[in-house]
Amino acid sequence: MSVRSMAGKRVLVTGAGRNLGRAIALAFAEAGADVIVNARSNRAEAESVAAEAERHGVRARALLADVSRRPDVETLMAGALKSFGGLDVLVNNAAVRPRQAFLEITPDEWERVLSTNLTAMFHTCRAALPGMVERGFGRIINISGADAFIGATRRAHSVTSKAGIIGLTRALAAEFGRCGVTANAVVPGLLDTSRDPQHYDANVLNAWRDGLPIPRDGKPEEIAALCVFLATDDAAYITGQSIHANGGGVMW
Repeated sequence: MSVRSMAGKRVLVTGAGRNLGRAIALAFAEAGADVIVNARSNRAEAESVAAEAERHGVRARALLADVSRRPDVETLMAGALKSFGGLDVLVNNAAVRPRQAFLEITPDEWERVLSTNLTAMFHTCRAALPGMVERGFGRIINISGADAFIGATRRAHSVTSKAGIIGLTRALAAEFGRCGVTANAVVPGLLDTSRDPQHYDANVLNAWRDGLPIPRDGKPEEIAALCVFLATDDAAYITGQSIHANGGGVMW
């Protein structure tokens, strides 16, 4: 795959201010794509990533939006379309991962997690797809999680949303494949990123990591490279798939 294989393509990455989203946005920029960097509220982070992206000689713009809110998603998508005139690639990465016992999850918290992790993808895809269909080309890449396949305690809302992403991805692939649009889910395992200690149990993470065939955290750049590949012509025959990158923790 050519380093500049995405030259001229227009990409939106949600949740791109840091961690995995940042790595994905920068990988697309390195491959030659123009990039919309979305973050929920930290303008400094988003603008920093956009500035890094521009060093690769591409256009980049930072747009703030809370993707759990439909009006914000509509504003984000309108801004992306206005900035670049259309989108060729949509990477739905934004997510929250609170850790709560099932009986402690309030209805409002349940709605917040599903709105951010899953319903936001419905809104972004719904806004991006008409243009993709019209041009006969589109790539939708949804970031899911290993929890969707193996479950997890104290994460019922997150597990449910991540499993829903798999279903949404398959539905999009089935409906839009004849239009030149592919849809795939990327399923990362443990990644070497910053983590909020209140949402993760260090003992559980260490035990999981030690049991992996490749016993280390994945690098965000490794997941980002997979996302770029799925957007290229080399991956044009891949759609509706859940592609695992987890050191062998989930063999599906």
